[in-house]
Amino acid sequence: MKMRIEKDSMGELEVPEKALYGAQTQRAINNFPISDETLPEAFIRSLILIKAAAARANESLECITPEMSKAIQNACDELLNADDLMQHFPVDVFQTGSGTSSNMNANEVIATLASVYYESVVNPNDHVNYGQSSNDVIPSAIHVSATLELTGHLLPALVHLKDTILEKGTALAGYTKTGRTHLMDAMPVRLDQTFHAWAAQLQDNIDNLTYLESKTTQLAQGGTAVGTGINAHPEFAELFAKELSNLTNVTFSKGNNFFALIGSQDTAVALSGQLKAVAVTYMKIANDLRWMNSGPLAGLGEIFLQALQPGSSIMPGKVNPVIPEATAMVAAQVIGNDAAITIGGQSGNFELNVMLPMIAKNLLNSIKLLANSGQLLADNAIATLTVNEDKLNQALHRNPILVTALNPIIGYGKAAEIAKKAYKEGRPVVDVAEEETDLSREKLLALLDPAKLTHGGI
Repeated sequence: MKMRIEKDSMGELEVPEKALYGAQTQRAINNFPISDETLPEAFIRSLILIKAAAARANESLECITPEMSKAIQNACDELLNADDLMQHFPVDVFQTGSGTSSNMNANEVIATLASVYYESVVNPNDHVNYGQSSNDVIPSAIHVSATLELTGHLLPALVHLKDTILEKGTALAGYTKTGRTHLMDAMPVRLDQTFHAWAAQLQDNIDNLTYLESKTTQLAQGGTAVGTGINAHPEFAELFAKELSNLTNVTFSKGNNFFALIGSQDTAVALSGQLKAVAVTYMKIANDLRWMNSGPLAGLGEIFLQALQPGSSIMPGKVNPVIPEATAMVAAQVIGNDAAITIGGQSGNFELNVMLPMIAKNLLNSIKLLANSGQLLADNAIATLTVNEDKLNQALHRNPILVTALNPIIGYGKAAEIAKKAYKEGRPVVDVAEEETDLSREKLLALLDPAKLTHGGI
C-alpha cells in the first residue's frame, strides 16, 4: 500500500495515500486494534449532519466565510450520498471515551473533501470543527442518531407490530382457549383478549419512547469542552439546532443545561431502559407464541405458525418457531446492551462522560435489532399464524377450573371438591358437577360455558 506523510500536533505519521482521513484518524487506527467494530453508520451519518449544520450556523454568525461553509456542506452531502461511506470511518468503537478520535475522523474526511470544493486548504480543527468540541459533538450525535433511528425505524416498526396484532386478534375473537397461570390450566380467555393484551403492552412502550424522544432532541451542541460554551458564538447553539432541524425535518433544540448533557448520559440510559422494556415485551410475546405453537402432538398445539424453513438437520419434517426464537435472542441482546449502557452512564466523571462510543454503539444496536425483529414478528409470525380449533376445544371443555364459575352458588370448598374429582377421574367438570350439586345440566352448561366466562362478572 502506498503511503503519504501527514502531520498533526504530535508530529508526522504515515497514512494510506488514498485515504480521506489524516494523521489523527491514523493514530486512532494504530492505537485501538480492539474489536474490528466501528461506530454504526447511523451514528456516522448524524456526525456528518452535525458538521453540516455547524457550518451553516457559523456562516450565519460570520465565523466562517460563505465559501468555506458551502465547501464543508458540499463535502457533507457527498459523504451522505456515498455508497462506500463507512470505508472512510475505520476507527474502532473502543477508543478514547470522549469519542475524540471519531470526531476528528469526521473533521479530517470532511476537510479533505471540502478543500477540493474550496480550492484551498480547509483545516479539520479550525474550520470544520469551528465552535465545537468532541465533548459536545459526540453527546449530540448520540441524541441525534437515536432520535432519527427512533422516528425512522423503531417507532414505525412498533406501530406496525401493534396494528398487526390488533387486526389478527380481532379476526380471532370467536376462538376461546384455556387460560393459563403458572403454566397451569386457569379460566378461559378469548384469543382476541390475549392478542389485544400484547398490543396494549406495545402501546405503552410506544408512548414511553415518544416521551423520551422529547429528551433526545435536546442537544449538548454549543457547550464545547466542559459546558461553558468556550470558543463558540453565544448564539451558535440555538442557530445550530435550527439548522439541524431544517436538515433532518425533526425539531431539535438547544439543551437546557450543557453541563448535564456533557457530564452525563442520563437520557441515553433512560432510553436504553425503555428499549429493555420493549425487549421484555417482545420476549413475552415470543414465548407465548412458542408455547401456543408447541407440539404439534406432544405440546399445546393451539396455533400453527407459518412454516419458514426445515427445523432439523437430522429429523425430517420438523419445523420450528424460528421468528419467535430470533426475537427472543434479540430481546436477550438488548437486555445485555442495557447493562453495558448503564455502566457507561455511571462514567460521567466531573465534566465529561468517558464511555460515549460504547454507549452510542449499544444504543443504536438495540434500536436496530428491535426495529428489524418487530417487523419480522408482525409479518412472518403474527399475520400468518392459524388456529387449531380442535385442539383448543379438546382442552377447553375438560378443564376442571371452569368450576370457578360456580363459586358464588355452591361455595369455594364444594367447587374444589368437584374440580379434584374431575381431575382424578379425567371427566368433564359439567358431568361431575351434575352429580355433586342440585343444579340441572341445562343450568350447569349455561354457567360453565367457556365463551361466556371470558366476559367476566358474577
